[in-house]
Amino acid sequence: MTHYEGELRAVPGARYAIIASRWNARIVDALVAGARKELAGNGVDESAIDVVRVPGAWELSLVAMRLAKAGRHAAVIALGCVIRGDTRHYEHVADGCAEGLLQAQLQHGVPVLNGVLAVERIEDAEARAGGSHGNKGEEVALAAVEMVNLMEQLP
Repeated sequence: MTHYEGELRAVPGARYAIIASRWNARIVDALVAGARKELAGNGVDESAIDVVRVPGAWELSLVAMRLAKAGRHAAVIALGCVIRGDTRHYEHVADGCAEGLLQAQLQHGVPVLNGVLAVERIEDAEARAGGSHGNKGEEVALAAVEMVNLMEQLP
């Protein structure tokens, strides 16, 4: 039996893209900082990281699809924050974004990591952007490194 498992070790020459929304910038900027810190801490050179800013979470999927299709990046990390409001708009944006990121990954065979917070209140976002629940940007960056390593091993 063969066992495959990714490691937290950067693959030489691998490029990473971080796509980040400008909406809820204070939260998303903390996620981006966390992702960049973890990529660097696991052997990814700063010059191998491209950061692309988009207006909001809705636009993340389109850019993820384009980057995945281009094939220049070993992984794409999507970061954003959608906070529930008084209307159903929150659900449309959060669900559509997640579905689009999934489709980009599946259609192009490139790991696309979903680091888009979908939360009830700003306090929930703060807790997940460096607060009491850690930094989800850090977590998805670690998952990206692991997935790139795993994809290199798979036949």
